[in-house]
Amino acid sequence: MSTAIVSELRKIRSTRLWWILLLCMVAGVAFMTATIGFSFAFAEEIGGSGVEGGGADMDPVATARIIYTLPVSFGYVFPVIVGALAVTSEFRHRTIDTTLLLEPSRAKVIGAKFVAVIPFALIYAVVGVATGVGVGAGALMLGGEPTGLDSAEVWRTLGMSVVALTAWGLVGVGFGTALTNQVVVIVALLGWTQLVEPIVRFGLAFVDPIAGAGKFMPGAAGEAIAGASFYSTAGVGDLLAPWAGLLVLLGYAVIAAVIGWLITFRKDIS
Repeated sequence: MSTAIVSELRKIRSTRLWWILLLCMVAGVAFMTATIGFSFAFAEEIGGSGVEGGGADMDPVATARIIYTLPVSFGYVFPVIVGALAVTSEFRHRTIDTTLLLEPSRAKVIGAKFVAVIPFALIYAVVGVATGVGVGAGALMLGGEPTGLDSAEVWRTLGMSVVALTAWGLVGVGFGTALTNQVVVIVALLGWTQLVEPIVRFGLAFVDPIAGAGKFMPGAAGEAIAGASFYSTAGVGDLLAPWAGLLVLLGYAVIAAVIGWLITFRKDIS
């Protein structure tokens, strides 16, 4: 198993795509955090933050937590794509044949990919959270607002945000196993994370009988791990407890991997 893990680590590290996506994550998180962070910091001057109970009337620690968890609310698409590419790139370039010749146990191959993506997802998580804190704290200071960095609650949120983004890398491996076509999985992940889920969560919040269903969606589960959410503050549903959010998110990864095992990896791939 250790040999398979080392092999998977080398595959990811040997390409430039992982750090190019990391740079894209930094740019995306910085832009989103700056946009929303400044809207909170200067809410009084511009007439409100645009979220329920937000802006100058919100507790400073709560405001800081919302801003610092924006990488979890919007930036998780990057670690999930890296995780998916760890699987789909092999099918696209047909290196999966060589991989399975060298390691016939397909369960080991899938398991090795899950383990190998963790350090890369952790890098994305740390860099993404650090970018959010740097830009967010800067926006708050420029607006004359407290940064909240002297609060233990804020630091706990930052630590759990790292956990959430790392878990998203595992979800990516699961979905890459289920949808091995690289183009399809990237389009599906981008469409779901950036468009479909936010709209569905927003819609569910207005349907009383099923309003609570939104908290079990992948994005909401990731935000639950961090313990704060721009969406929930805006009135788009509540969040699960952090431990429950982690279980739900990892559950998506496992279910997707099992589906991939059943429909792809148990069949003749060559």
